[in-house]
Amino acid sequence: MTDAPIEIAAHPSLSGISPADWDACACPEDTTGRSNDPFTTYRFLKALEDSGSVGPGTGWQPRYLTAQQDGLTIACAPLYAKGHSQGEYIFDHNWAQAYENVGGRYYPKLQIAVPFTPATGRRFLTRPGFEAVGMSALIQGAIQIAADNDLSSLHATFCTEAEAITGAEMGLLPRIGQQFHWVNDSYADFDGFLASLSSRKRKNIRKERSTAQDFGGEILSLTGDQIQPEHWDAFWRFYQDTGNRKWGTPYLTRQFFDCAQETLRDDMLLVLAMRDGRAVAGALNFIGRDTLYGRYWGCTEHHACLHFELCYYQAIDFAIAHRLGRVEAGAQGEHKLARGYLPVATHSLHWFGDAGFRDAVAHYLKAERNAIDHEIEVLTSYGPFRKSQREEQQ
Repeated sequence: MTDAPIEIAAHPSLSGISPADWDACACPEDTTGRSNDPFTTYRFLKALEDSGSVGPGTGWQPRYLTAQQDGLTIACAPLYAKGHSQGEYIFDHNWAQAYENVGGRYYPKLQIAVPFTPATGRRFLTRPGFEAVGMSALIQGAIQIAADNDLSSLHATFCTEAEAITGAEMGLLPRIGQQFHWVNDSYADFDGFLASLSSRKRKNIRKERSTAQDFGGEILSLTGDQIQPEHWDAFWRFYQDTGNRKWGTPYLTRQFFDCAQETLRDDMLLVLAMRDGRAVAGALNFIGRDTLYGRYWGCTEHHACLHFELCYYQAIDFAIAHRLGRVEAGAQGEHKLARGYLPVATHSLHWFGDAGFRDAVAHYLKAERNAIDHEIEVLTSYGPFRKSQREEQQ
């Protein structure tokens, strides 16, 4: 490491950044196996861009940030200019409304995030050995871009707790949210997991699995070259149905799944329910080094408990079989609690150019944090685990 100046640049396309340079910061561990976080890899973000899922007309305009020192890329961040607050899962709609009610212009804003992906991971991507200086440079660079362009705010969502602490020390406002994650307590198999639950919850899950698996077909778990184009055709139908009901318009384009087939198939687990030779429901997961990330679900036929089986129980089966430490089941859903997924805190960071608005948000976040801390404590106490098991997990 030298004392040479650090140069910050914003790029409108990943094509202007070397894949090797990006991944040296995003996933240096990828050279020895699977990446910790598949969502910040060059291949994932490039698939979003190449498929038109981000870019003109989407409200997610890429401004990928890089920091270079002596010609070496020491840090980078997935930065976007946002024209709305959709697809973020840490919502600031109320802030936007309040800002504009007093005559401000909230959009566009800057967002350091993985689009449409409520999964925790590093957002300030640094080459090993440049962690502190790299994160500092990225934050200062992003704030400077926001200030120079008279933008209302900068947000980094689903960052790690360590990043949230560092960002707060640099003057950003930390915020917590809440999700449900399943933690692998070195279970030998699914029955080992069930043994950790209270008797009533154990019986309920066994009943749900039996009901789901009696839907009249078979369940396939596919990854890598096992995933074929016809599987994506089926899953696109599921994804469209879910997207139309939840968001109005699906975030991902059909082309994203073609790109995924080319560059991401080894990072994905696709669980399909097949009946009479055709897929009737499916769940898509992404595979990290120690975590399975549940992302999308959809169906064309309703069958009792099939959603729980494909999204939650099959994910647990896979995690146990592959010795993964946890399953992150995505946003929302207190129904996950009864199925072994416990509440955990998520983290984000926020900066506002207007000092008065910043103070108001800081006051709000303090009250919100207290409420969420209490909610996590209460929900955990209602978890399905036997009392001794809950005490060990707290």
